[in-house]
Amino acid sequence: MTIADLPTDDKSEKPGTGPGVPSIILNRESEVRGYCRGWPTTFTTAKGSWITDTSGRKYLDFFAGAGSLNYGHNHPVLKEALLDYLSKDGITHGLDMATVAKKEFLETFEEKLLKPRGLDYKVQFPGPTGTNSVEAALKLARKATGREAIINFTNAFHGMTLGALSVTGNSMKRAGAGIPLVHATPMPYDNYFGGVTEDFQWFERVLDDSGSGLNRPAAVIVETVQGEGGVNVARYEWLRALADLCARRDILLIVDDVQMGCGRTGPFFSFEAAGIKPDIVTISKSISGYGLPMALTLFKPELDIWTPGEHNGTFRGNNPAFVTARLAIETFWADNAIELETARKGEKIAERFEALAQEIGGLQHRGRGMVQGLVFDEPELASAACEIAFNNGMLAETSGPSDEVVKLLPPLTLTDEELNLGLDILSDAARQVLR
Repeated sequence: MTIADLPTDDKSEKPGTGPGVPSIILNRESEVRGYCRGWPTTFTTAKGSWITDTSGRKYLDFFAGAGSLNYGHNHPVLKEALLDYLSKDGITHGLDMATVAKKEFLETFEEKLLKPRGLDYKVQFPGPTGTNSVEAALKLARKATGREAIINFTNAFHGMTLGALSVTGNSMKRAGAGIPLVHATPMPYDNYFGGVTEDFQWFERVLDDSGSGLNRPAAVIVETVQGEGGVNVARYEWLRALADLCARRDILLIVDDVQMGCGRTGPFFSFEAAGIKPDIVTISKSISGYGLPMALTLFKPELDIWTPGEHNGTFRGNNPAFVTARLAIETFWADNAIELETARKGEKIAERFEALAQEIGGLQHRGRGMVQGLVFDEPELASAACEIAFNNGMLAETSGPSDEVVKLLPPLTLTDEELNLGLDILSDAARQVLR
């Protein structure tokens, strides 16, 4: 398959043209809308690695619902189970009531994921989104330690509610809070100083210095790869050193695995390869396997000090999501096949990007597994490359503090042919904007 062979049901439709965004959306939906500005068409159906607009034009999806569709759109095995559950009048809304769907999900989660990895976590269903999971994690850390301060990292992103925003680095998103975001202190993420300053030198110094003004923190929250922050990858030795520092100082370690979990970097949990066991883990996005809203907050049993109903939410019992989540685990995580495939495909992307950077200059590459970033020396060129890619039948988004990174989050299940096509489209787009 080549760029010229992109499938379309309407041969008269030129690449990049389409039905546009409906006037009702342009006129009635809030100006806060974002993605439809970069992808000005109207989507109607999707399957696997492809999404189709109302003109019949198909787009290769290297966005995958911002990482919520690790197994692609409408995976047939998951869809069949979901439709069967709904056809039998299965519970849809259950708050935190006991249901068969919840029971079966928890049994599968324990047997297929936790036990094989030697992890003993209690499972909380906070609310259906990643930011809900982060809010629960921060509240629990403060309740368990009796402290208020949280340490976060430069360029971090943890969500859009107030607690999650307080530990997020992006100035534009923080400004939207409208009030001071307090009780959080940012520290340099791995390689923030380009290797000039020793890792954790500043962090350890202020912890020890009674004159530093830093309150003893309840927890540190970290992403193993900062997706929204620009695909910044933390070295495994840095993560181990961070975990060790937290253990020595009696500080809880929270790993935000909302986007990087569920196999995005290879292992189911992105921290596995570092050999660490966080105190608290946040999971969302692809945990349902089908793009249905669902989130988990995992924590060590000794931290389960909630009183009944102390943290709740109306939609924390999304039973259809329990159904697809259970089957996704059984289908994709019975062995390490998808982990090995993710590593292989990630290496292939890295090789192509490294070669492209050497070929034309003005580019860098970074990533791990199936989250990969193409970093443009001139930030505005990243958006230009995404626009060209869209016009040629591919969805990709930008990230980073200046939107200087084209971030790829393709479905883990895409074929080699689809992967090659996507890399061809993006490489061609990069050449066009840089030449």
